[in-house]
Amino acid sequence: MKIIGITGGIGSGKSYVLDILKDMSGIYTVEADKIAHMLFMPGEVVNRRIIECFGKEVEGENGEINRNALKDIVMNSEEDLKKLNLVVHPEVKKYIIRDIEDKEASGYSLYVLEAALLIQDGYKEICDEMWYIYTDKELRIKRLMISRGYDRKTALDFMRNQPDDEFFIHNSDIVINNCGTFEELKKQVSDRVKKLV
Repeated sequence: MKIIGITGGIGSGKSYVLDILKDMSGIYTVEADKIAHMLFMPGEVVNRRIIECFGKEVEGENGEINRNALKDIVMNSEEDLKKLNLVVHPEVKKYIIRDIEDKEASGYSLYVLEAALLIQDGYKEICDEMWYIYTDKELRIKRLMISRGYDRKTALDFMRNQPDDEFFIHNSDIVINNCGTFEELKKQVSDRVKKLV
């Protein structure tokens, strides 16, 4: 089983690539964000550590994390964002490593992991190939305004907190260009998968 890491900035289309891969036989897909959301639940170590780090103001009803309160804190402080990442990302990585071991015996040809911080969190060491989903800045902003309801400033704020294209390109094995149509994207992904399996 080969392990593929998919990364890219917010609004680049990582989820579109994952959707394409989900429809292909023999491929298991994982979204790091969904694992993180699961680990935010009451009773999980990550939940407790977030409340310890950021205080009761991020604790919602029933012990859940108030994501809006947490977002307001980390979007206004690079130091707090780093602190959050240091709490969440190591636990997500532990979960994924266990999951890879579990899936190894299941007959999948590819295990595909999607996350924004794959490179920064050291996933290159466990991935056979890293894919960077490239989309130009203005198209990313437009997508974020449509899909998430962000205004231009919010989209740019998120983008500013992420590495630039050069960083991703330098640290990836494959660049998937997502500036065209969905069919063009699908062809690039399909062609690459055929070379791997």
